[in-house]
Amino acid sequence: QVQLVESGGGLVQAGGSLRLSCAVSGRALGVYDMALAWFRQAPGKEREFVAAISWHGGTTNYADSVKGRFTISRDHAKNMVYLQMNSLKPEDTAVYYCARRGGTFGLRSQEYDSWGQGTQVTVSS
Repeated sequence: QVQLVESGGGLVQAGGSLRLSCAVSGRALGVYDMALAWFRQAPGKEREFVAAISWHGGTTNYADSVKGRFTISRDHAKNMVYLQMNSLKPEDTAVYYCARRGGTFGLRSQEYDSWGQGTQVTVSS
């Protein structure tokens, strides 16, 4: 079982930056490869994929809407995953969730078996 705890959300003006963090813990962490991802959910909308990274190889994948603005990374020594968000737009406003699945990353929330509690990101215009 893997536990995920997000932090770093807040209120920022359009064009600004935020860095989200996800603390990853659990038994046998790192023994098997896994994918760590960020999803987001705005009020009245479905949860959508933002970015993902493979824990061992560091391969990344991004939603088209955030390519060139967001960067996902991981730190093995600290068991952390980060989402650096630059050039934020009001449409980026949502609750951001960290998620985990075994093996390679997927784009659908149903493919992930562990979730954090979420952190709110609000971008004002």
